[in-house]
Amino acid sequence: MYHNPVLLHKSVELLNIDPDGIYVDVTFGGGGHSRAILQQLKAGRLIAFDQDPDALNNIPDDDRFTLVPNNFRYLKNFLRLHNAVPVNGILADLGVSSHQFDVPDRGFSTRFDAALDMRMNPSSGKTAEEIINTLPAEELQRIFTLYGELRSSYCISRAIAEARAKAPIKTTGQLINIIKPCLPDRKINKLSAMVFQALRIEVNEELDALKEMLQQAAEVLKPGGRLVVISYHSLEDRLVKNYFRAGNFEGKAEKDFYGNLLSPLKPLSGKAIVPDDTEIKENSRARSAKMRVATKR
Repeated sequence: MYHNPVLLHKSVELLNIDPDGIYVDVTFGGGGHSRAILQQLKAGRLIAFDQDPDALNNIPDDDRFTLVPNNFRYLKNFLRLHNAVPVNGILADLGVSSHQFDVPDRGFSTRFDAALDMRMNPSSGKTAEEIINTLPAEELQRIFTLYGELRSSYCISRAIAEARAKAPIKTTGQLINIIKPCLPDRKINKLSAMVFQALRIEVNEELDALKEMLQQAAEVLKPGGRLVVISYHSLEDRLVKNYFRAGNFEGKAEKDFYGNLLSPLKPLSGKAIVPDDTEIKENSRARSAKMRVATKR
């Protein structure tokens, strides 16, 4: 299976689909969410985004469907290009697909010894290898602290700097062996994954892209339209929560002269929706998922 979509039925249900409306799946991947949306459409349309060329193999044979092979940070421009503004609903299932984790040569997983790539779009941008071998140790420390929330970021960045001074670091296996002395034995797998997460976020500029997408989503939604976002780590979830509640990424509520909240979106609930035990048992990657839903004011 290319990808087992998390919170599939609940996320599509919360889009509150109008069979004749226009919807957007900004993270097409294996197409699980897209197919579930298409099942509920009649004369409606679905525009999907995915920058990974592997996703092209999953396009459904449906005239109502259009795939944009690009990053969702360009949401507004491509929706205008396809004459699809405003839209009724937008769904985002963030993070890395099961397929990307399971293909060794993509470099996303700690399970394989592969090239340090980690690009969502393998034909553009800097690779993890370039970042590891060229950035100053202080910048690597910032990345591991900010994006990996690692207490051992100083040790990790210095170990990398010392190792690359002797020979370039080219594979995931090399990287894991270099950082091992900085990690407790009982947590090597978990903390190595956090190092990989931090590098992946830097390589793909994931948090910047997410911010841009959220702001543009608020612009292209119809009043009453819904935005559904599923995230997998606290950095993403914090940005989504703050933007839904306050209209900014710091979470500072601002009001106009009349006391109205200056936020284009209104959360449906104060709490995130999480998968139940049954789904987590069937799909272990659902364990960290949090879903938030907001409507356009």
